[in-house]
Amino acid sequence: MAGDPSDKKWDLDAGVLCLDFANTADWHLSEHPEEELLGYSDLISWNRAEKLLTHDQVRGLLKVAEARPEQAAEVLTRAIDMREAFFRILVTRLHGGKPEAQDLQTLNLRVAEAMTHARLEPEDGGFRWGWEQTDDLRQVLWPVARSAAELLASPDLDRVGQCADDRGCGWLFFDTSRNHSRRWCSMEDCGNRAKAKRHQARERADA
Repeated sequence: MAGDPSDKKWDLDAGVLCLDFANTADWHLSEHPEEELLGYSDLISWNRAEKLLTHDQVRGLLKVAEARPEQAAEVLTRAIDMREAFFRILVTRLHGGKPEAQDLQTLNLRVAEAMTHARLEPEDGGFRWGWEQTDDLRQVLWPVARSAAELLASPDLDRVGQCADDRGCGWLFFDTSRNHSRRWCSMEDCGNRAKAKRHQARERADA
């Protein structure tokens, strides 16, 4: 767990912090999703990539995690549980269903926990949200939990979309297109595959 985890690459193009976090499992809707959060250091790496932690905070949390491996493992489990609950809530809503009470409870617990550590801080003549300065290993979850709550309560929730790839990509995104027409995680990936698939189908039909 020692060392600087900042060299790991993360896909942070979903448009909202909590959606970036929801996408830390690849092929999320397939029968065999690929987990990217394999250790506490991955949580730190992701937070660092999102510019939520300073270099000094990264070093401090890695040191604490090495000294408290059981706590670090518990936070990782909480992170994945929260992510999966949030993912299911969004996917269920996208399909017109009602979220499971257990998923809402899981997310609400993390939100309540996070907000007990939220602080208002002065900035440029005004104020901004900040966080209690602490060595609590759970702090890597707090901004994600608040972001998830803000998105779910937002009038822009209808702009959340999911990649339409039929293989189970499952990638979530915030659709900023004028007419909510976005369908793919990216045109370079699943979008190109769908385009090629349609082209092949037309060729077979013409033949």
